[in-house]
Amino acid sequence: MTVFGTVGKYELGRTLGEGTFAKVKYARHVGTGEPVAIKIIDKERILKPKMIEREISTMKLIKHPNVVQLKEVLASKKRVYIVLEFVDGCELFDLIVQNGRMEPETARKYFQQLIHAVDYCHSRGVYHRDLKPENLLLDSKGDLKISDFGLSALSHQRWEDGLLHTTCGTPNYVAPEVINEKGYDGAAADIWSCGVILYVLLAGFLPFDEYNTYDLYKKIEEAEFTFPSWFPEGAKHLVTRILDANPKSRMTMPELLNDEWFKINDTVVKCSYDDFSTESIDGIFKSEEENFAVEDTTPSLINAFEIISMSEGLDLSGLFKEQKCLIKNESRFTVKHPANEILKKMVNLANTLGFRTRRKNYKLKMLSQKPGRKGCLAVASEVFAVGPSLFMVDLKKVNGDTIEYREFQREMRVGLKDIVWKLDGDTSNEAQHSSRQQKDHL
Repeated sequence: MTVFGTVGKYELGRTLGEGTFAKVKYARHVGTGEPVAIKIIDKERILKPKMIEREISTMKLIKHPNVVQLKEVLASKKRVYIVLEFVDGCELFDLIVQNGRMEPETARKYFQQLIHAVDYCHSRGVYHRDLKPENLLLDSKGDLKISDFGLSALSHQRWEDGLLHTTCGTPNYVAPEVINEKGYDGAAADIWSCGVILYVLLAGFLPFDEYNTYDLYKKIEEAEFTFPSWFPEGAKHLVTRILDANPKSRMTMPELLNDEWFKINDTVVKCSYDDFSTESIDGIFKSEEENFAVEDTTPSLINAFEIISMSEGLDLSGLFKEQKCLIKNESRFTVKHPANEILKKMVNLANTLGFRTRRKNYKLKMLSQKPGRKGCLAVASEVFAVGPSLFMVDLKKVNGDTIEYREFQREMRVGLKDIVWKLDGDTSNEAQHSSRQQKDHL
């Protein structure tokens, strides 16, 4: 391999791909020789850093053999380096372009791998939102790998109605409810995209394809498509159920996994739900040090604009009582005790409730040792400094059942009641005085 430079412990090789603000290079670990792909992002050219941060956070949650794995993230003053598993094959899209439609057995194998990976993502509260053959890679063994989580969403991004509202995706593969802009269920929208992919694999062309966008969207909204004569009978029923314009009657993931045609020669891969990572990666766009290895010695300082954006309207009192915001899986409270004391008490309380904990600086991860209705409940927390003697604790669900998380919140509030500073009522003199002090400080 010709070496064109180094990044941390990796030697950079040829360019694999290049976009508007990033390029992907082949690289090799100096110590082990392991091949990787490194996505190099120019910080100055990024218009929406949060999109990159969300992609990294999402990929940290996913550990599945049919998803491209994130190995680590490095950063320098000018660039971010996302180190990814190197997939030594091709895009599924290229295979379709070269060979046309696939044999039913081959198409089913890829579809099974896709569905099991998507099902795993959904169990982790991750919705891809841009599933298409171009984002599906094949390795040298012929196994499928989902890539590109740049448009993905996490479950806590859902609005108060429990739906996502950002219109995104590739037109030919997007679900009708996404086009309608009235809110959509991320899981149901992903399943629709999977149905389009299966149709393409077996037919060799798209079910919805028009030059005019209006005509294309009209066909999608009406689920207007036909099957070619060679389409397998068993798969027709499956695709028809998936490409149902009504998301409420559309085939669900459990129904899909139990479909007779789908189950033929299906192999389920066991995956771990314990390995989770929820560290904030905001620092990658502020890092001045190579390898992003600077440790925090004090809690991050949160400014007035960030506080206002978190509260309801411009009323900062919303910070001092349980949030009724659009993100149901997140809550905040304020304390006047030292940050280390707060975290120590939270660790002890979490251990008492049967959670394993991992602390790094002023961030805390808590994972239930007992599986619940939707896997093990995972909660992430971080302490922010609001002022010299006032701190804010941010608590959010990363994985697991929302009802179980609500119970965890209640137990946490009860256990921390002696250190939590909260307003007993907007009309109390003490509350008004405290609120005025806070606003004056800001």
